[in-house]
Amino acid sequence: MPGQKFGPAWFPGLIAVGLAICGAALVYKGAHRTAPWIAFPDWMQRAQSRAAVIGVLAGLLFYILAVDTLGFHITGIAIVALWVRILGASWRLTVAVAVLAPIVIQLAFYKLLRVPLPWGLLERWAF
Repeated sequence: MPGQKFGPAWFPGLIAVGLAICGAALVYKGAHRTAPWIAFPDWMQRAQSRAAVIGVLAGLLFYILAVDTLGFHITGIAIVALWVRILGASWRLTVAVAVLAPIVIQLAFYKLLRVPLPWGLLERWAF
């Protein structure tokens, strides 16, 4: 709003300062430990857990590379289906969540936040 001391960068800057303080505290705490630098937790020993972590990273990379060409809806359906299936859901639940989640996210971004998401191959049906 005009006339205020605080601009649009105030809140993100405040969050950045908080994260920097937390990061410095973690570095300080980690520097005073004698444990190895890299230690995997017990849950990473299971194959399904490793597949879930790899699936999340692969899904994010796929989104970055494919969203402009395929569009948010198609990319979102593929990623959500992969993630839900890796986490062990049935096919019925996977299809339902994979179809509904991108639609809800698109409506939230487009209607509430007024941020357009890429339509890609579905450009002719964009509203």
